[in-house]
Amino acid sequence: MKTLLAATILAISLAAPASAAAQLSRGMAADPDMTVVRTATEKYRDVNVALAEGYVRDPMNLCDTAEMMGRPAEYGVMGIHYFRPDLLGITGPPNPRVSGTGTHTDFSQPSILIYEPQADGSLDLVAVENLVFIKAWEAAGNTAPPTFAGRSFDRMQDDPATALDEAHMFEPHYDLHVWLYRENPRGVFAQFNPNATCQHHQGGSHAH
Repeated sequence: MKTLLAATILAISLAAPASAAAQLSRGMAADPDMTVVRTATEKYRDVNVALAEGYVRDPMNLCDTAEMMGRPAEYGVMGIHYFRPDLLGITGPPNPRVSGTGTHTDFSQPSILIYEPQADGSLDLVAVENLVFIKAWEAAGNTAPPTFAGRSFDRMQDDPATALDEAHMFEPHYDLHVWLYRENPRGVFAQFNPNATCQHHQGGSHAH
């Protein structure tokens, strides 16, 4: 599985748009407000639009749940991640984890889109996300986590003392979810949403 993940990520990284450098620098702009973010991302409710613009599905075909990352089941789920390798700055396969050099934090063009699988096989956009790897973020001269709308990004890293992978095969990183398309009783910036589900996910890992 890890070999497949490595090969897939390498292939999609090499196919990243030529404008990646310009896109990565957009994270330095002022934060857009929620209305701007929703207007900019509404088109991604059609996953085919996302695919056409360079987003790719998680090669491991996971529907991430709180339990999978060592959190209480009642926290809910994240969902299925579609990401832009160029915006994350991914330049090669995991070694041994996925890493990247990007510092993109602009939510008007999020680096990650999150979908909920539906019973009919379709996907429902529920949230958008940005992620930066801590090593790259600090190498760029930052000493505090990135923020959006006054909220600091969450820190995620694996605890080697546990059997679970709290960072789902990623190097230590900061990320922030914005649940624009699904009401979240835990808050619009929570990592997980009990109002979303992975019960219709086909393949990969998930929990009902």
